[in-house]
Amino acid sequence: MTNFQRNKSLSLRDIVRNMYYKLASDKFIINRSFKKRLGREVNFETPVMYNDKLQWLKLNWRDPLATKCADKYKVREYISEKIGNQYLNDLYGVYESVEEIDINSLPTAFVLKGTHGSGFNFVCKNKNEVKWDEKKKEMDRWLSTNYYLGNREWVYKDIKPRIICEKFIEQDNDEELRDYRFFCFNGEPKFITVDLSINDKKKTRRNLYDLEWNLMDEEITYPKELDIKINKPEKLDEMIKLSKILSSEFPHARVDFYYIDGNIIFGEITFYHQSGMGVIRPTEFELKMGDWLKLPKSHK
Repeated sequence: MTNFQRNKSLSLRDIVRNMYYKLASDKFIINRSFKKRLGREVNFETPVMYNDKLQWLKLNWRDPLATKCADKYKVREYISEKIGNQYLNDLYGVYESVEEIDINSLPTAFVLKGTHGSGFNFVCKNKNEVKWDEKKKEMDRWLSTNYYLGNREWVYKDIKPRIICEKFIEQDNDEELRDYRFFCFNGEPKFITVDLSINDKKKTRRNLYDLEWNLMDEEITYPKELDIKINKPEKLDEMIKLSKILSSEFPHARVDFYYIDGNIIFGEITFYHQSGMGVIRPTEFELKMGDWLKLPKSHK
């Protein structure tokens, strides 16, 4: 499908919205969203708090390697080089258009992901129960979207829009899939979040743990899960080591893994957690996170 054909599938509202985001300045778009979510202005000039520093990085920090790592397909090469492809999930295919996806050749369950943004995911548990005409229209909209425009996360700006298909993974013992997220500052992991029900924001819970697997009092956006005991992964030390290796090139990165049946599976690398607009409680913890993040010189 050509860009022209794909754009025809966009609604008038989408087209007007895209024009608005293209014409508005970076600072205006960032500050508008930031104030709406957090109720305050961004400190662009002398940032101290974590979220403000992430906005500074959007405007002033450029690194082609970060763009590669934000690309859900190209990051696989980085993972193979840095820690080995044994940590990668199985890849079934990579597609430049939805017409290339041969549903019949795929297993019953799989995951489709847009390579060029966040939230472009479809977890297919049974392909025979999916209305593929509707789903393909949705994926066309993924491919028509430059995710960078929404909140100016520059790492996504020039990523080639594609869709990848990966193996569907399930947590052992029929439990909810757990996303282990390592927050790394200048190459040093400082704490871990475990997210549950990550594909349903109304049900998402998030626990914070220190590197010794002590449950922390602090929260980021979502409430804690206290009814389910989340045991310390047996390979936690290895996961910490891997996150340190993968984040070593960057001032800040969140490195995500799954831990399934004793196996560590790479998830993604994120440079702007919740686009730098997560609600961090208490405020003192956001200040501490900001202190951990040592800003580089401007690369813009």
